[in-house]
Amino acid sequence: MAIMRIEYHSEVLDMSRQVNVLYPDRNRVENPEDTDIPVLYLLHGMGGNQDSWLNRSTIERLVRYTNLIVVMVNTDKGWYSNTTYGMNYYDAIAEELPQVLKRFFPNMSSKREKNFIAGLSMGGYGAFKIALSTNRFSYAASLSGALYFDFDNPASAELGSPAYWQGVFGDLSNGATNPNSLQNIAKLSDKKTKLYAWCGEEDFLFEGHQLAVADLTEAGFDLEASHGPGKHEWYYWNQQIEKVLAWLPIDFELEERLS
Repeated sequence: MAIMRIEYHSEVLDMSRQVNVLYPDRNRVENPEDTDIPVLYLLHGMGGNQDSWLNRSTIERLVRYTNLIVVMVNTDKGWYSNTTYGMNYYDAIAEELPQVLKRFFPNMSSKREKNFIAGLSMGGYGAFKIALSTNRFSYAASLSGALYFDFDNPASAELGSPAYWQGVFGDLSNGATNPNSLQNIAKLSDKKTKLYAWCGEEDFLFEGHQLAVADLTEAGFDLEASHGPGKHEWYYWNQQIEKVLAWLPIDFELEERLS
């Protein structure tokens, strides 16, 4: 498994950006001549960056015998959104980055059935948002995702001031009608994306997780949801990303990973 850090100029953001990529070792996968390799985008949470998954999880060990490209991006604290202050993180990640990466990795699949996205906390929101609004990803997973907008909730005040939230999402008068809410984004989706959502029962986002799961299920999405003991911590996300990998339609075997 090769670990690559790529610095490129984002035309959308008009600045240099970095992305980390795990690329399968041709000597360790069953089909080294594959010219249509599946890809998983991994999104970080608030305060993280493109290094978070590499530094704080075992993702490299988990996929070292798997024919899968893993892309780890950076949205700063922009919530994978086109902010009101002109930083269009959504366009940069959802639209521009796949085109940039295709130039570096021509064997990276462009097929929907081989494109997946997952994230934690803010990244869980981002994974669902990008998947449902682009209809480009066949599978999307949220771990402890911030899936339900309620700017009057005390948890929102702990994460940022009203000025911060307005800078990212605009009008906060009614989170349910905000165009960035997953409930509104889901209305425009073709509902073909398979969804996975997990949250710890001691997590401050658990109530919102439950509400969002109910809304998406009622809307008719193919959603596999679960919860259990757990807080908003990497210990639990590291366990859950292994379950996400097993859920994806890729060749992922425990015995191979431990050898």
